[in-house]
Amino acid sequence: MSDEPADDGDVDAPEEPRDAPADANDAESTVDRKDDPPVETDGEGVVGGGHERDSGGSSYPDYPDSDDDVGGISTPPDDEEMPLADHIEEMVLRFAVVLLFGAAGTAIGLLWASDALEHIWFNVFPYEVEEVPPPHIYHPLELWLTRIKLSALLGIIVALPTFVYECYLFMRPGLYRHERKYYLAAVPTSVVLAGLGMLFSYVLVLPVLFEYFTFYAEGSASIAYALGDTFDLIITLTGFLAIVFQIPLFIMLAIMMGVTTRRWLAQKRLYFWAAFAGLSFMFTMDPTMMAPILVAITMILLFEGTLLILKWVGRE
Repeated sequence: MSDEPADDGDVDAPEEPRDAPADANDAESTVDRKDDPPVETDGEGVVGGGHERDSGGSSYPDYPDSDDDVGGISTPPDDEEMPLADHIEEMVLRFAVVLLFGAAGTAIGLLWASDALEHIWFNVFPYEVEEVPPPHIYHPLELWLTRIKLSALLGIIVALPTFVYECYLFMRPGLYRHERKYYLAAVPTSVVLAGLGMLFSYVLVLPVLFEYFTFYAEGSASIAYALGDTFDLIITLTGFLAIVFQIPLFIMLAIMMGVTTRRWLAQKRLYFWAAFAGLSFMFTMDPTMMAPILVAITMILLFEGTLLILKWVGRE
């Protein structure tokens, strides 16, 4: 029998255990996965279990409609950087559109300006038509200038909703979707409130004002109402009240967009009252001081009435 060792190729190598993991790291990762919290999916990205959504949507619950995050701050979906010159150019173009609509309304108003002058003159005085004092004209261009001013009031009525809508288009890229919804709803509301303000001036404020003028001069002088000065007061008061009646809309928009709260407005009410009085005496001044007082009271009532309604519906 030969004592030579067997060939190396015939020696069987020991088999590795089949149940052992191929890599120690895999074994550790297997153990770690058992301790992970359960992961939920919603079909778009991983949510829950401590993981953030990675599908491109916002992870901020306060702004569910935002599509981008910059520096950890949620931004509106259409917000983008623009040079200052482009902003100014766009603003000028949109303001030109407002002026175009206002000029068109003024041109249309000139067609019926004479009839409108006569109708307003015989309706703002609180007594019978046969007792209405005739208007006095003190310079040659007074009648035409008054027609243009009255027609410009119609232009303001047309330009006001256009201005609100153009402001919306200018600010649209920087607004969230819920803010756009509020703003678009504000356009028809603004028109309705402006109409109510003009109707309030024509039906209530102007008759009370002219009755006071007549009572103020009764027994001491005969009032000769100048056409130009009288319609300056009528147009200024009517146009200003159309703007004043936007106060409830401005308050509602500011609260809905989170700019302020009803509680804060209520705490600062005296400052607003002082501002209302200052604006009234600045834009509706007359020698008897009656017009600015009426306008200031109207502004305060609109302000307080809006706060009362908000408190009633529970909107802080």
